[in-house]
Amino acid sequence: MKNYKYYNIVILIIPALLLNGCTETYPLVTNRYEDVLIVEANLTNELKKQEIKLTKSARFEDESYLTESGAEVFITDDTGNQFNFSEDSDKYVSTVEFQAVPNIKYQLHINTKDGRSFASSPETLTTITPMQSVVAAIEQKDDVNGVGIRVNSFDPTSTSTYYRFEFEETYKVIAPKWLPIKLQWNNGAPAFSPNSSDTKTCYGSKKSVELMLLNTNKLKEDRVDYLIRFISDQDYIITHRYSILVKQYVESLGAYNYYNTLNKTAASGGTIVSPTQPGLLLGNLKSINSDSKIAGYFDVCSVSTERMYFNYEDLFPGKFPPPYYTDCTQFCYAEEPNNPVPCTHCCYYGQDEPLGKITYFSGDGINTVETYWVDAPCGDCTKIASNIKPIFWVDN
Repeated sequence: MKNYKYYNIVILIIPALLLNGCTETYPLVTNRYEDVLIVEANLTNELKKQEIKLTKSARFEDESYLTESGAEVFITDDTGNQFNFSEDSDKYVSTVEFQAVPNIKYQLHINTKDGRSFASSPETLTTITPMQSVVAAIEQKDDVNGVGIRVNSFDPTSTSTYYRFEFEETYKVIAPKWLPIKLQWNNGAPAFSPNSSDTKTCYGSKKSVELMLLNTNKLKEDRVDYLIRFISDQDYIITHRYSILVKQYVESLGAYNYYNTLNKTAASGGTIVSPTQPGLLLGNLKSINSDSKIAGYFDVCSVSTERMYFNYEDLFPGKFPPPYYTDCTQFCYAEEPNNPVPCTHCCYYGQDEPLGKITYFSGDGINTVETYWVDAPCGDCTKIASNIKPIFWVDN
């Protein structure tokens, strides 16, 4: 199955023919295709412009998904309010800021440009349960030493019960072989030039992609102690400074069951002939004027957000940091075949520019010049991260 985001469910309808002793490779293509509208809609208690994504089911051979454009999208509540959405790139964004509030029923409405109409069941906001803390500590997982990041929260009313988590991590990257002088090719000839300081320090960022769910029903109390992220102590992303933004959603029973089923389907491999393949995973949306199919879920849930930072030395004082993203062992790249030491010949005229490499330069640049090569990310962090400092970033 294509590795699309979980909510963009791929609907595949392909007859499976199993032949004993068949060794010929057969290109899988879609023999029959149904156009299913797929909805990703989270309405939360955050005061903001809410967002909804509408996409179309994909064929097996499709490389990406298509958005459902030109639709009329709006949310109503049982007090008579209507919140309209306008199309913005690949999503629909509410025209005004609003938030879900307790004890009000909300309903999503979608009218496509080809005349199909859909609506969700009325949904109410779940219990508002703030996170108490996000804590990083040394842990061991599967015999691997590292950093465990845990979410802690507690609902004394025991009405939250069903949780979903997301995170976005950001980390500082410092090029270990950055120097103020670098070598560049100029019309096929090498030339030394000043190196930009903008290539020394960068910031990488990744978002969680898997569905992370928790059910506290079997616990004595509605208390969360959830390992949301484990990072090996050999992972370069914690070498300097690391930050994680965690979101905790309190889900309804219906939403939790939907996400849990979706998670199990993905975990099974989502293969065409899998006995657990459910086909069309139904949520709380339905067609109101035809037999058109719709998948996805209109999720009205409370959310709590927390950001935390730590430095490597905070958790591992006095220890050597993890190895860098790539091997930064310097080597001589010259016309001499035996890698002379010292490496006084950076290159020779007429040779091709070494793609993916950057010069590591040492010496006084006048009398003694030793020139070595390393992989590009070792001297230029922009090869693997952004040199734009995030607006939220706080240093020590």
